[in-house]
Amino acid sequence: MPEDKLSKIVAFCRRRGFVFGGSEIYGGLSSIWDYGPLGAVLKKKIKDVWWDTYVLGREDIVGLDSSLIMHEDVFRASGHLEGFSDLLVDCPGCKKRFRLDKLEKKDKHAYRCPECKKDIDIEKSKPRKFNLMLKTNLSATEDNPNYAYLRPETAQGIFVNFANVLNTTHKKLPLGIAQIGKAFRNEVTTGSFIFRMKEFEQMEIEYFVHPKKAAQAYQYWVNERFNFYLEKIGLAKDNLRLREHAKDELAHYAKSCTDIEFNFPFGWSELEGVANRGDFDLTEHARVSKKDLSYFDPETNERFIPFVIEPSAGVDRTFFALICNAYHEEEVKGKLRTVLKLKPSLAAFRLAIFPLLKNKPDLVELAKNIFYDIKNKVSVVYDDSAAIGKLYRRQDEIGTPFCVTVDVDSLTDKCVTVRDRDTMQQTRVSTDKLFAFIQEKTN
Repeated sequence: MPEDKLSKIVAFCRRRGFVFGGSEIYGGLSSIWDYGPLGAVLKKKIKDVWWDTYVLGREDIVGLDSSLIMHEDVFRASGHLEGFSDLLVDCPGCKKRFRLDKLEKKDKHAYRCPECKKDIDIEKSKPRKFNLMLKTNLSATEDNPNYAYLRPETAQGIFVNFANVLNTTHKKLPLGIAQIGKAFRNEVTTGSFIFRMKEFEQMEIEYFVHPKKAAQAYQYWVNERFNFYLEKIGLAKDNLRLREHAKDELAHYAKSCTDIEFNFPFGWSELEGVANRGDFDLTEHARVSKKDLSYFDPETNERFIPFVIEPSAGVDRTFFALICNAYHEEEVKGKLRTVLKLKPSLAAFRLAIFPLLKNKPDLVELAKNIFYDIKNKVSVVYDDSAAIGKLYRRQDEIGTPFCVTVDVDSLTDKCVTVRDRDTMQQTRVSTDKLFAFIQEKTN
């Protein structure tokens, strides 16, 4: 992907109502973003296809919705309070703070600031550890605080509810508990748009298995999640790859981990991580809480602490990858056409309906009647606010797979012109067969 594609994607998302800067009218906040009307729809569709696939579509996975705010001891047990930190360094030039591992190294002690391009001597600007947790006070008074934390991942809410889920569902292992929700990290970010944010959304599964079956389950989930992006999200295979973590980069609790990486405008980076977390999480929560989080297998009369396989996906990163993958610029008759080639099931609208001439009341009435007749069957938008060429380009940009034009002949032959987003080919279709035609083409 060309280097300037990131700036184009950011501008496109702003212009077409996918993503806005958070608190924009007040100057914005670093690494905080809002999703506009089209962005909110696309984000929901990503979450829906994940939930439908893994919670509604399977017998071995159940859903959960745990709290954003969690007890301090949860993160003492998980290791976040002690070890969840980044090594940061201050630039003496622009006074901004950066992660040391993200700076360009010049020699043994010197790094280059990505903002002002001045040298940072780490002998003088000593790197310091900063915890990434966001703390909040649950007390009604400031002089007697009761501190808790916003969760940095959705996983801990699953672990602390493991026994609750077992006792209420009567499920047997292997068992997955799935959750979609917000997480918060006070991270330092540098120009990566929605790739790395302070407030983000995750889609996580904690899949509990017998320790002896963990390696097999881990490999299954690596393959399963890779194929999900190909088949359900529609990412190009050339833009995806698997990268297994070396032993020296594994988290302290992980037995193994594989990243599913996407070729973002700034290069290959993690889209999702699939990890074998071993029995660390349940063991530590049992130790700190003094609650029994073991599993008893009635078939083998065996009691053990399950291992956990964790496919952890970011909603925002999936959204970002999807936009990057679908965004195309092409020249048509000497003019630049921008088109978002989304899977039809993920597009905000599967169909757009226009009258060819908005100053012809009969055409407008017929177009609106078609719109009202079909709008409860399929996602559709009506627009007569511009000339037909501009209306086509507008729908191309937001990914609408088909546009329907009602023209003068439609008044007599009861047919409309259906235009394909990707090929721009036009087909004449009877109005009474329009819904069936769209269903066939977009399913």
